[in-house]
Amino acid sequence: MLSDDTNSKTNRKETNTEPSTDKTVLGTRKLKHVEACLNYPVEYTTRSNGFEVYDLPYHSLPNSDMREVDTTCFFLGKPLQAPILIGAMTGGSELSATINKNLAIAAETVGVGLMLGSQRVMLADESAVESFQVRPYAPTSLIIGNLGVAQLNRGYGEDEVIRAIELVKADALAFHSNPLQEALQNNGDLDFRSLTTKLSQIIKSVPYPLLLKEVGHGLSPQVVALVKDIGFAALDVAGAGGTSWAKVEDFVYYGEIQNHDLVEWGIPTAKALIGAHKVVPQTPLIASGGIRTGLEAAKALALGASAVAIAKPLLKPATESPEAVIYYLRNFIWQLKVAMHCSACRSIRELQSSPIDLR
Repeated sequence: MLSDDTNSKTNRKETNTEPSTDKTVLGTRKLKHVEACLNYPVEYTTRSNGFEVYDLPYHSLPNSDMREVDTTCFFLGKPLQAPILIGAMTGGSELSATINKNLAIAAETVGVGLMLGSQRVMLADESAVESFQVRPYAPTSLIIGNLGVAQLNRGYGEDEVIRAIELVKADALAFHSNPLQEALQNNGDLDFRSLTTKLSQIIKSVPYPLLLKEVGHGLSPQVVALVKDIGFAALDVAGAGGTSWAKVEDFVYYGEIQNHDLVEWGIPTAKALIGAHKVVPQTPLIASGGIRTGLEAAKALALGASAVAIAKPLLKPATESPEAVIYYLRNFIWQLKVAMHCSACRSIRELQSSPIDLR
């Protein structure tokens, strides 16, 4: 069950005024998010990630040795053993510190990237910084920081972004844009005005790669077109099909789902990926949102992704041990290799050039 009083039936419209910046509230919220994801059915039920309607061409004579299939690649200038990122999850609590440590050890061991959870709590409370300090456990890994884009309307600027990156020795930072989640969050951020202009200014002044991502409801082609000339190093389409963070907020606030249609709203990951790739074919794209198998990852890469991100399936293993996370990741990469081998693709580059068919 969730901690504290989560079963209140109070109308959120009566309390959802100004977002809280209290460090205790922020830390408690992060813990409740983790508890909801561990204990409640927070994934979409009325829509999938969309990859089931696509097929890689199955090749019975692939002319390859699966042991020589090469999954290595570069992303944001850093080498990866496979085009996989551990998706953004958490920070700001003792449990979060354990989760992030185990994820970091696994990322370093397997050779994949790591995206951190929102660092807002860390900037508000210095004692929370430690829960994000993963670099000692992942000295060579690609690490991507994380801040909410709506914070740019609450005083955040160049200094806060650079601080978020440098305090944890990250290589880059992703801005997450999540208006649906914030609308359903008690005292969430509601002001998303003029953010394109502010993002453009931030990118010009921050000497690190910056990304834009959703949190599981999808970047539309219209949004991608809106930001395509700003200068983002990559975009994470973060589509529907996996965890619905709107659903997480309903569970956190009510202990049950009350906004049934809203929490199931979003752009399926495959649709968001294809739409984004058409608008910005040269921009690195991360596909995330309900990708659960190596075959789905292979389909995403063939549809235009440069990397895929996985979060929810790694959360429970990360509460247990680094080994549990490593086991999942290695099996996922093995599935990706099988998909590549059996579609006659010997490298990630060949997979990204592979035809893909509607079933």
